[in-house]
Amino acid sequence: MSEANRGVWGVDPPRRTPLSEANRGVWRGDPPRRSPLSGASLDDALARLGRARVPADLFGEDAAEAARRYRRLARLVHPDATGGRTRDAFLKLNELWRGYNGGNATVIRTRRHAYRLTGDPVGGDLAELYPARPEDGPPVVLKMPRDPGDSDLVEREAVALRRLVQDGDGRFLPYVPRLVESFRHRDGSTGRERRVNAIAALDGFHSLAAVAKAYPGGVDPRDAAWMWRRLLVALGFAHRAGVLHGAVLPDHVMIHPAEHGLVLVDWCYSVPGGHAAAGPSGRVPAMVDRYADLYPAEVPGRRPASPATDIHMATRCITGLMGDKAPKAMRSFARGCTLPAQHRRPSDAWRLLAELDELLEKLYGPRRFRPFHLPLPD
Repeated sequence: MSEANRGVWGVDPPRRTPLSEANRGVWRGDPPRRSPLSGASLDDALARLGRARVPADLFGEDAAEAARRYRRLARLVHPDATGGRTRDAFLKLNELWRGYNGGNATVIRTRRHAYRLTGDPVGGDLAELYPARPEDGPPVVLKMPRDPGDSDLVEREAVALRRLVQDGDGRFLPYVPRLVESFRHRDGSTGRERRVNAIAALDGFHSLAAVAKAYPGGVDPRDAAWMWRRLLVALGFAHRAGVLHGAVLPDHVMIHPAEHGLVLVDWCYSVPGGHAAAGPSGRVPAMVDRYADLYPAEVPGRRPASPATDIHMATRCITGLMGDKAPKAMRSFARGCTLPAQHRRPSDAWRLLAELDELLEKLYGPRRFRPFHLPLPD
């Protein structure tokens, strides 16, 4: 996701910085040996990475030269410099570099914690999510924007999650991620600084996008019902605390199939009311391009959002999940939540939940637990 249609990557390559006078120097005696990577182009770097099978293929035996080669390659293939095109190459480079250094995991230190990265990142819309473990706590994910220019969106998420803790009803905090801390981190290979959020890791949760993929013919409305109810609880909690989510999309709604749990993630597009630095306009700051058709008109129209904005998107998530299996009464209910005119849509998620419960009781009788199984690909 990215700033108002920045696209997923949207990164301009950094400008070349001329050599300083000190670095230009004047060689005395024999010139130093040129590294095989001196003056290498991006194509050269990618070719070398493609041929490398073990760390020695790329770094050789001299430790000082290996460090220089790593830094040169990192500058060339870093996603910041290529608009994200070389993400896989950058991951391979770092895997080989870890192998060269004896498999030592990267550690990111802050004033509060030391985070040991425990695996390769998972690509999100605007950020990479690095699995990590602090020395003194449970697993987390470190959310780092690919483009440092998107750090404002990551900071926006931190603002929203803190406000939900401060102003929200604590009984409903399990419906949102837990922010461990938010900090600035300087990339050692490029020197560029990013805002990073450390967020408690989820275990056993899957996105509605994954659910839809597992049920291409549509989810049984009786199963979709508990997801809809819990999504409205999450929104009712957030709205009462003065925060709009701004991007209630299938990738951002996580469910626990066995426990019927739900967590609404990725608050980078939120509109925290009353926090001027996070968006005094009241507008959703950015859109996820691949889900453009799920947004109500006020978002691409750059008009202020409201609780009705989130309710529209939440409804589209659930109706998309059910497909043609939704009964007529449920489809009619959903249409009222997705009217084009923002002021005509429901704006109170708690009241809407009560109305949904009435509808579900008419359709299916008294509420009871219904086990849900999510078939996962091998």
